[in-house]
Amino acid sequence: IPTLTRIMPANPNGHAVLVAAGGGYKHIELEGEALPAAYWLAARGYTPWILSYRLPNEGWHDGNKVALQDALRALRIIRQHEKKVSVLGFSAGGHLMGMALTRPDFHANPPTDALDNTRVTVDKGALIYPVITLEKPWTHTSTHKILVGPNATVIEEADWSVQTWVSPRTPPVFLVQAEDDPIANPQNTLIMATACQKAGVPVTQY
Repeated sequence: IPTLTRIMPANPNGHAVLVAAGGGYKHIELEGEALPAAYWLAARGYTPWILSYRLPNEGWHDGNKVALQDALRALRIIRQHEKKVSVLGFSAGGHLMGMALTRPDFHANPPTDALDNTRVTVDKGALIYPVITLEKPWTHTSTHKILVGPNATVIEEADWSVQTWVSPRTPPVFLVQAEDDPIANPQNTLIMATACQKAGVPVTQY
C-alpha cells in the first residue's frame, strides 16, 4: 500500500518536498536515502513528505505504471497543503521524480475521485544520481529490467526515459552525480542536462 509520511519542521517555510528513495524499483532505500534527506530538509524549514511507492513486481494490475501513479497522486495531495512543492529523488527514485516532473498529465487509468482530475504542478526538482535513460546502450540498470524488461522495444525504452518528456514547461532541475557511480552512469545526468538545455529549462548540475 503506498504511503506518505510528513515530517513537520519546527519553523515551516511553506515549501514542501516530495522525497523518493531509490532501490531499482525492487525495494525502497528509506533509511539510507529518504529519511536522512527528509530530516535535513525539515531542519531548514522545508516540509518533507516521504513517498513509499508501490513496486512494479509486486503483482499490481497496472504493473510498471504504479510507482508513477503514486507519485502523481502524492503531488496532488501535497499541493492541497502547501503553496510551493518540489521533488527530490535518488537513483531509481530520481527516475520516478523525473517522470513526475516531466509527465504531470500521465493517466494510466480513469480518475478515481475529484482529486485525480486536478493538475499536477511542481515548482522545481532535485535528482540525485538519477537513472534517466532506459535507451541503449544504458540498459544495464534494474530500473530498465523492472520497468520494460529485456525484450523492450525502442519505443518502450523511449517512453520510460525521462529525457523524452522534457519540454519548455518542465520546472527547473538540479542534478547531482558522482563520476565513478557504478549503477547510475554519469551519462544519465549529462543526458538530462542536455535535454533541459535544448528545451530552455533552467538546469544546474554538480
